[in-house]
Amino acid sequence: MTNIQTTDKELLARAKKVIPGGVNSPVRSFKSVGGTPVFIDRAEGAYLYGRDGKAYLDLICSWGAMIFGHSREEAAEILKEQALKGISFGAPTLAEIEMAEQVRSMMPSIQMLRMVNSGTEATMSAIRLARGYTDRPKLIKFNGCYHGHSDSLLAQAGSGVLSMSNPSSPGVPPEMVKHTINLEFNDQEQLKDTFAKEGKNIAAVIIEPIAGNMNLVPADQEFLQLMRELCTEHGAVLIFDEVMSGFRVALGGAQQIYGIVPDLTCLGKVIGGGLPVGGFGGKQQIMEQLAPVGPVYQAGTLSGNPMVIALGLHTLRKLDANFYSDLTKTGETITNIVMRLANETGIKICTDQRGGMLGIYYNLDVPPKNLQEAQQQDADLFKKIFFALLNEGVHLPPSHFEACFISSAHGTEELAKLTTAIDNIIASGQLG
Repeated sequence: MTNIQTTDKELLARAKKVIPGGVNSPVRSFKSVGGTPVFIDRAEGAYLYGRDGKAYLDLICSWGAMIFGHSREEAAEILKEQALKGISFGAPTLAEIEMAEQVRSMMPSIQMLRMVNSGTEATMSAIRLARGYTDRPKLIKFNGCYHGHSDSLLAQAGSGVLSMSNPSSPGVPPEMVKHTINLEFNDQEQLKDTFAKEGKNIAAVIIEPIAGNMNLVPADQEFLQLMRELCTEHGAVLIFDEVMSGFRVALGGAQQIYGIVPDLTCLGKVIGGGLPVGGFGGKQQIMEQLAPVGPVYQAGTLSGNPMVIALGLHTLRKLDANFYSDLTKTGETITNIVMRLANETGIKICTDQRGGMLGIYYNLDVPPKNLQEAQQQDADLFKKIFFALLNEGVHLPPSHFEACFISSAHGTEELAKLTTAIDNIIASGQLG
């Protein structure tokens, strides 16, 4: 058992000997801000607790998964009850049917659902399905949207808009991304030009309708509407990646907010109640191309794990329109509190918010519309604010390209803690 007196720095050094970079996901590494990540011992409500017992107001919420907060007693009881029945069967269960029915009732575009084990699996499988359904090779994605680490999605734009993409990671052969077309987020003209030239070859367009991996960047209504029209006109499959925004920004996800119906939707995070999960679904005629009904192969031995389904189903059943109304009000209050940093110190920040997703942008006058604008943020200013808040017991995502997330556990006490933290930072003069 680890000595409780061991420092985070010592733990990171120990971890680096057996785990690449000392972390199991790069965003946890603090590489964007420098310093040493906080090793978490436990979590409760809206708080994370370090191994020294220090409490941190959590504005990450397991990257969106913990919409009701951490360590709820009823969640523990559900998991205990299911564990006593069995933690894995590798066989069909009634709860899997109930999960699909529940998702369909909340997100009607999903007529059929296939569960998987991660968001990466969901997007990878949805793209394969779209290519199989259309018998076409090309995929359009948008710079700044992250859809997991499968090979065809680790692509960056070539020298021209319609040139062959280049791999964005070693280990991905150029042949794996040659059919991936990268376009600028919210650029209608690029989208129209691409369909005019390549429409007959385009299998699918995949997009985060509310992006969270170049900070919070919502798509323009007109942009998504054009996308829907072009996909319909050219017979391409429109895929909404709602792994982050699904059941996070509204009861029916981003597609409810925009009033636009995708052909396929990818889900994760909230639908597992915090346990690792993914899912993808959509129109019946497309989904029935999947094995064992159709020819497009996709499988997962532990997909639909009973522990995940039990907690996820419980989570979805607790959500309603009033929940999101309250969550939105809390999010607005938090962004207003954060804006006091700008108003009182003269530094330049701005904010945006959609349901339980928040964006804080550093040294920008207005929220960004695409990756290029998001890249104009001041990384040094972010680092100063990040560590100033961390020292005050507030944990932001450790990158200025990541959205913040809140939960229903962020209440009056938590708003007061954030206010006090901001007041202390302002009074200290450390930001100017």
